[in-house]
Amino acid sequence: PPTVPPPPGPPARGSLSLHRAYLRSPLGLLRLGQLVLGAAFWVTVAAHKYEGAAHFALFAAVLIWLLTLAIFGLSLLGRWELVPWLGSRWLLTNLVHDLALGVGLYAAATGIMGHKAKQRSFCNLPGYSQHCLYSAYLSASICGGITAFLYLFSGLYCLSRRCQDQRDII
Repeated sequence: PPTVPPPPGPPARGSLSLHRAYLRSPLGLLRLGQLVLGAAFWVTVAAHKYEGAAHFALFAAVLIWLLTLAIFGLSLLGRWELVPWLGSRWLLTNLVHDLALGVGLYAAATGIMGHKAKQRSFCNLPGYSQHCLYSAYLSASICGGITAFLYLFSGLYCLSRRCQDQRDII
């Protein structure tokens, strides 16, 4: 019996390599800062006892951190075209992620943690013997505030590139 040739496979993709120009760009450096400070925020909150609205702050921080990690990874590998519909609009995707999600959710999370730190400010007095969460909430709110500013800067960077009619993130 005649043999049937196998069906053609998917088109071969190039090997994975780091997009070094992205890593040295302002957006790449801002993404690294966002990942480091975002992780510091949610690890600080998660490592201590939290209740109430701090659950939302932790959820928001982890969600944005995971999305930022995905965007950073795709950009670093130069594989954003693999994302359906958003890959062809990668600069706009980064812009919306930074300004709407990053700044918005980190500002809310920072406000929540700042309010919780203010509620616990009484236990910052010398001689207070009970376990105090003031310093944890305060350091989380500081990390969150700096992270929100990093998202603002990266969003403004993407906006300036978009206004200059450029389509690439670098």
